[in-house]
Amino acid sequence: MDPSDISPLLIGEKIPIVRIPSAEGVLFDLNSHIMQQNTILIFYRGGWCPYCNKALSGIQEIQDSLIKMGYQIIAISTDSPENLNITAVKHKLRYTLLSDADLNIAKQFGIAFQAPEGYLKMLAQSTGGKDVEQLLPVPSVFIIDTKGIIQFEYINPDFKQRISPDLLQAVASALKQKHSAQHM
Repeated sequence: MDPSDISPLLIGEKIPIVRIPSAEGVLFDLNSHIMQQNTILIFYRGGWCPYCNKALSGIQEIQDSLIKMGYQIIAISTDSPENLNITAVKHKLRYTLLSDADLNIAKQFGIAFQAPEGYLKMLAQSTGGKDVEQLLPVPSVFIIDTKGIIQFEYINPDFKQRISPDLLQAVASALKQKHSAQHM
């Protein structure tokens, strides 16, 4: 199965129930956090991926603006909790990083695919040996409301193509206005 064969959850669908280790190695209840605040949920491949690091840094640059709009940012990757910490420190990330080292969550979101041969040795190290099925996630961004419903998604099988911070900010702003208008 290659990246273009995935069948991801769609806009309007509810996300699965997720408990997943944080960078501290503590189980993080994603759904209870999402119920408290609209969420921008990012899936990235790992701290070893230069395209992911550039995307994460771009989101860090618009974080304050997204927080002002009422969003929280959570990013999930294949990295073990120890490797999440390295990424957070190296790129000065101030948002929540979670470890989906066995890709159980990526599978539930429908974005996991068979990793190409060249990644296998590195994935064994970066996931702490947890990626037994040798999968990778297609990098994705979901905007999820407090009911756990997907309001927007950007999923591109070409890992070099990421949503720009400007576009993400524009979409987040438009969704916020739509949400405000519905609750007046």
